[in-house]
Amino acid sequence: MSRDSSQDDPNWSSSTRQLRAGHDPSNAHGFVNPPTVRGSTVLFPDTATMRRRGQPFTYGLRGTPTLRALEAAIDELEGSHGTVLVPSGLAAVSLPLLAFLSAGDHCLVVDSVYGPTRLFCDTMLKRLGVETEYFDPAIGAGLRALMRPNTRVVLLEAPGSNTFEILDVREAADIARAGGAVSMLDNTWATPLYFRPLDFGVDLSIHALTKYPGGHSDLLMGSVSATKDTFDRLRDAQMQLGINVSADDAYLVFRGMKTMGVRLPAHRDAALQLAAWLETRDEVARVLHPALPSFPSHDLWRRQFGGSSGLFSFVLAGGGRREAAAFLDALRLFGLGYSWGGFESLALEVDLSDRLFAKAPSEGPVIRLQVGLEDVKDLQTDLEAGFEALRDLS
Repeated sequence: MSRDSSQDDPNWSSSTRQLRAGHDPSNAHGFVNPPTVRGSTVLFPDTATMRRRGQPFTYGLRGTPTLRALEAAIDELEGSHGTVLVPSGLAAVSLPLLAFLSAGDHCLVVDSVYGPTRLFCDTMLKRLGVETEYFDPAIGAGLRALMRPNTRVVLLEAPGSNTFEILDVREAADIARAGGAVSMLDNTWATPLYFRPLDFGVDLSIHALTKYPGGHSDLLMGSVSATKDTFDRLRDAQMQLGINVSADDAYLVFRGMKTMGVRLPAHRDAALQLAAWLETRDEVARVLHPALPSFPSHDLWRRQFGGSSGLFSFVLAGGGRREAAAFLDALRLFGLGYSWGGFESLALEVDLSDRLFAKAPSEGPVIRLQVGLEDVKDLQTDLEAGFEALRDLS
């Protein structure tokens, strides 16, 4: 069972409340972590209870004590009415879209959205009769002109994937609500430790729990946290689609979240140190990190976010795929791999060829870095090896 928060001190910090969220040891024989409850069938004491579903758990698909503990912990962080868990970050995007869109509807999506989200909109949603329209992340109040009578969803991402544009979340959410649409925001980059979308008027906050909450690159999971007005429809869609997560993975995320408040500042600080150093390099045209004062929408980021994470990009000064490959192949500490948010550092070349408005920088290829928990000096030395490989090409 979820922990009763009535004993919490209102003066406790958010980090302290996070450590206590989701589980009451007194409900589990004193164990400080929730039990990992695996199961499908749940027995009822009698027919009357079964008919009215008169007990907390009725079937494994609808949740277990382990899943409820994680949902409650996320609600504590998000300030949400309810949270649903799904098997991946992409599922956390597709589920609310399917929940709130129908044939003939119009969906507005920021152009700097996560690539697989765009693919889902351009294939599955299109096949289901939903029209998706992409908009410039710098559109501001111009978003209002794109709203139609049949616009049902406005999907946001802040910062934008790979290029990290910042938009005014409150303004976009207000425009969506005034037009009768539901707003959703992919908040994976900042996590609720540094940004709470529902506090800015957003209806649904989306996360890839695979990333910082899990923190160890050993699981896949997503979550959607909703307001009271949107939660029931979201939960109904989850049950109609028949998707949930395993108790073992939910336990790993629950455990990972207990140290996220310590890990995330370490990712943040190391990334900022490397980003500032990269700005001094002649091989770098520019660094795409919203927490840097040089970033175009830095002031807007500061007004909304409480911190930054370990993911950012930089633009090589000249060259193309050959130069990008030479740089990346010279790295030994930064692994070449997708995803991010784990303890290990990663790097890849970004493909922005599907963008309509938030176009790829013209100076050269974009390299995305996930800065892990290794020593920053070692990471800097590794990047220097990449730059040395570029010099060897000329």
